[in-house]
Formats: sequence, structure tokens, C-alpha cells
Amino acid sequence: MDINKINLFINTIIYLKPIQIYYRIYYFVRNKIFGYNLSTKTFSNSNSISWKNTLRNNNSYINKKNTFTFLNISYSFLKKIDWNYNGFGKLWLYNLNYFDFLNQKNISKETGIILIKDFINNNIFLKEGKEPYPISVRGINWVKFLSSNNIKNKLINNILYNHYCILFKNFEYHLLGNHLLENGFSLLFGAYYFQDEKFYIKSKNLLLSELDKQLMKDGAHFELSPMYHQIILSRLLDSIRLIELNSSWKKNDLILFLKQKASLMITWLNNITYNNGSIPMVNDATFNIAPNSSDLFHYAKKLGIKSQYIPLSDSGYRKVKCNNYELFIDVGNIGPSYQPGHAHSDTLNFELSKDNKPIIVDKGISTYNNNYIRQIERSTQSHNTVKIGSKEQTQVWGGFRVAKRAKIISLSEKNNCIKATHDGYLRDGFSHERSFIWSENELIIKDKISKSTENKAIAFFHLHHSIPKPIINNKRVIIKSLGISIEYDGAIDINIDNYKLSVGFNKTRSASVIKIVFNQYLNTKILL
Repeated sequence: MDINKINLFINTIIYLKPIQIYYRIYYFVRNKIFGYNLSTKTFSNSNSISWKNTLRNNNSYINKKNTFTFLNISYSFLKKIDWNYNGFGKLWLYNLNYFDFLNQKNISKETGIILIKDFINNNIFLKEGKEPYPISVRGINWVKFLSSNNIKNKLINNILYNHYCILFKNFEYHLLGNHLLENGFSLLFGAYYFQDEKFYIKSKNLLLSELDKQLMKDGAHFELSPMYHQIILSRLLDSIRLIELNSSWKKNDLILFLKQKASLMITWLNNITYNNGSIPMVNDATFNIAPNSSDLFHYAKKLGIKSQYIPLSDSGYRKVKCNNYELFIDVGNIGPSYQPGHAHSDTLNFELSKDNKPIIVDKGISTYNNNYIRQIERSTQSHNTVKIGSKEQTQVWGGFRVAKRAKIISLSEKNNCIKATHDGYLRDGFSHERSFIWSENELIIKDKISKSTENKAIAFFHLHHSIPKPIINNKRVIIKSLGISIEYDGAIDINIDNYKLSVGFNKTRSASVIKIVFNQYLNTKILL
């Protein structure tokens, strides 16, 4: 291993918490020696809880063809379902084992039972399906399906309980973050379904602790991905509904806390959602994975949860609504420091929409596979910010790893101006300052590098795929179809290239990216 790789590992590991390192070693050694310790407890068919779905999962299963569609990839199992099928990567396999299709709109009770029993028949052969995250998601889906259809089956209950026992002893403390919350939400469902006090105490304590840690003052989930925020919020709302529908087993000693956190999360989502209902596609956000904002707002209202007036603050995101356009700005740090798996090298990134139509957009993500595409989609050049030479602001690597990372070293905000500086290039002697100044019909972006870059600075502006290739006229780029003119004062060279804009996992559209080469100063004026 060369010195650069050693430094990369060191600069990644130093941010980890001791609990992460301990459990990674502990689980590895324990499971290698002892394997999973399953329960042999059996259940009668008498357990029953109330449940009725408010949010429905995307249609991902077609019964007649035994076809599953996840991440925009369809596959038909002609003979029998291989629950360990890994032909399209681990995330596709995870989705197969999530059983989200049990709660899609058009699935019958009989079909759901057939799929569950087929899965159970292959229980001893399961691999990824017995990992804690798939167990967590699948557990919630099974409990919802069994309860809403009033299914009481001893065999299913026993397998479900055994898998919850695996989860109980394998909470993802080595990862923390959204994975640990998913474990806690799922165990709460297991606790109510089996009326298991041990499950309840552990899930309650974990949710009390982790929601306090993981939700920021302005209501953002600390991994700063709007998509994961939506997913976690949906789990939170489901947990509130679970408790309210089944309060005869437990007093509602958790409900007030969960509702307070849901109100915070709804507030942030309301602040960050565009007028057209979409979210910024930053930090591993993409389309058609999480419940949309509109459905979550409706769900929260149904549960009596209201949004508050809390401005965006410690999440580092800002949102400007001015006349006929909306501006999203990222002036925050990568977070959290010990779990940046969904973070990108995108400090001082922004998005811009006009008349509810996306104009300048984040590239988004199309894969979680550890490959060249994943690396590029997380890199500086895939965001609307500045890259100096071949260096990255933040060292993203290995699919979900981050080593050295850019930090905001100054931030000032006025009524119509935000200015911030980051130190991501400080190891090469540069700091990057960017100012956003807005008025009714104009947006000015000022980029300042602390010293000459010898014409090696490039500012990127990624256009939405619906926008035809713009025209270059001297130091001006004109988007004729929208009546938008962009002037670049300080530009040494202007190029318009093609790039692949993600519109979902494994799904891209060709679009235009404007690349502005400059030395030390660049003033961008967008006339709207």
C-alpha cells in the first residue's frame, strides 16, 4: 500500500467515533466465531395490532411475470426467486429483501403470503437478507402487511421474531446515522407486534437518544440529504401512527417526543422544498425513492403535526424565494463528521429554478456501486461550484468514504447577500470565497480565490436536461428559450459540454454544463 492510500485511510478513520471502531471489530469477530444467535421462541396466532397504510410504496412487483423492478432495473425470475440474486449490485439485492412491494397499491393478500412463504422457505440460505438494515426495512413492511390484512400465521411470526432477535443483537453502531435510526424504528414496530417489553425498551431508548443527536436545530437530519430526510420523516410519522392506533398496549409515553421531532423535520422539509414540490438533489438525493414532500405534509397534517417558523440555520442550507425564481445555497460543512457516507465534494454549491422549472441543477446520483460513475457523481466537478486544477475540495472515495474535507471558515449573511469562504484547497495555498447577491430579476455570484491560480480555476454550471444547448456570445451565455442571460466577467474561456444528469438510479439524461475558466476573480450575473 502506497503512502497516499495510507494517508487516505488515516484521514478517514480519525473522524470515526470509538464506538464505531469497537463494534466493527466486535461484530466481525463474534459473527465469524458464533454466527447469528437465533431465538427458538414460538408464538400462537393470537397477536394482532391495528394498522392502515397512509403512504403506499412504489409498485415494484408484477405477479404474472414474477418480475421485480428496483432502481429502474427490472428482472424476471423464470423458475424461482433467488433471494440472494446479486446481478445488479448490493442495493438492488437489498431492495429485493426489503419487501416494499407488500405495501404497494395493487398487491393482493394471497400474493403477499406466497412471497413471504417463499422467502421463509429459503431462510437458511439467506445472506444479505439477514443483515440488520434489510431486516429493519423488511420487518416494518411485514408488520404493516400482516396487521392490515389481519394475517395470523405461526410460521411467519416465528421467522419474523427470529429476525428481530438478530437485529436486537446487531444494531448498526458501527455505522450510526440513518442506519441506526432505521433499526430503532423497526424494533418499535416489532415491539408492538409481538408486545415484547425487551424490544420496546431498547427501541424507545435508542429513538430518544438518536433523534436528539441526529436532528439539527433547524430540523434537518444531520446527514444533510433531503431524500434521506424524507425517508426518516416517513418512519417517524409511521411510528406516531403505530402508537396512536395501538395505545391499549402501551401508554403514549413516547408520543409527545416523537411529535415534537416530527414537527421539526416537517419544518425543515417545508423550508427546503421547492414550490413545484421537488427537493434539491444534493448529498445522495435522487428521484422516486422517498415519499414526496406533498404526501408527507398531508400525512403530518392528518396526525395533527404542524410546521413551525424556524429559519434554516445549522444545516448550512439556505433558500431564497424572490419574484419568479428560487435559489438553493449550500454554505455548510460536511456532516456528520463521523458518518459522511452520503456527502459530496460540493461546498458552496447552488441550484436555481425559475417559474417552478429547474434551471441550474445538481447532477444528483445514479448509482451506489463503488465504481467510476459513483466517484464522479460525488466529485467537485459534478456540482455548481469551483474546482482548482485537478484537486478536490473534499476527498471523497470508496463509494461512501470521505478523508480530508472542506470546512467553512467564514460566513456572513445580510438581507440580500450571503458570503462564505471554505478551506478545501488550503493544502495547496488557496481559499475560495463565494458571494450570492440577489434582487427581483437578477442573481450575482462572485467567486474570489485568495491568490492566482494560473488560470486553473473552473466554475461549473449544470443546466437541466429540458433546456436546449445555450448560445455563447462573447462572455455571455444566452438561454434563449427561457429568456435568461448569464454574463461572466473575468472569464478567460467559456465552454459548453454535455454531461449525464441523473433522473433516478441507473437513469440519466444528456444535458449541458457551462464551464468557466478563470484565474482569481469571476463575477457571474444571471439576468432573470
